[in-house]
Amino acid sequence: MDKRLSQVRVVVAGGGAAGTAIVHLLLKAGVGHVLVWDREGILSPDDERLGPAKLDLARRTNPDCVRGELPDALEGADVFIGVSAGNVLSVEALQRMADRAVVFPMANPTPEVDPVRARQYAAVVASGRSDLPNQINNVLAFPGVFRGLLDARATEITDGMLLAAADALAAVVRDDQLNANFIIPSVFDPAVTAAVAAAVADQARHEPGATLHLNGDEDDTA
Repeated sequence: MDKRLSQVRVVVAGGGAAGTAIVHLLLKAGVGHVLVWDREGILSPDDERLGPAKLDLARRTNPDCVRGELPDALEGADVFIGVSAGNVLSVEALQRMADRAVVFPMANPTPEVDPVRARQYAAVVASGRSDLPNQINNVLAFPGVFRGLLDARATEITDGMLLAAADALAAVVRDDQLNANFIIPSVFDPAVTAAVAAAVADQARHEPGATLHLNGDEDDTA
């Protein structure tokens, strides 16, 4: 996909905690167009049914007040990210996406759409399943993130740290390794935790006020 993040159209299925966190980081990373779908349909800021959390999410992602169901949201989309429920999307609906689409159905234990059949229409498919290529699992992130926070004596977790972790995780896969079936390292790759931890710690040390300095760590000369 030869597009800048500002040009990429992303659809997120699931407006709960996971979906909200994903959308937040996508926007911070520079993604320019996001639609969120949940049980109410495409979340729109003019939908009076929405509670405060989903209304806030709609306002941040759907200024044009697009309405409809999940297949409607996929029209022309480049990326689908699913953190909702199993079998909420037909494989045929993926035909509505842009060419060389990226599809991440990550609901467990049953993905939003069959990841094997999704390969008929998507250039890259990833899921939470360990028996398929490109397994997305939180174990790729959290040990390194926490290790980096501890190493830097961080007092908070910032967007910058999380984006640094994402960049470091992606960089574990070398350019000569990168292909449609290998976009993310294995959960068993020993390089992952060290790379993520180093990136998080380095970012934390560069953010004013984000780290705790214990006695003796700084020159206290007047």
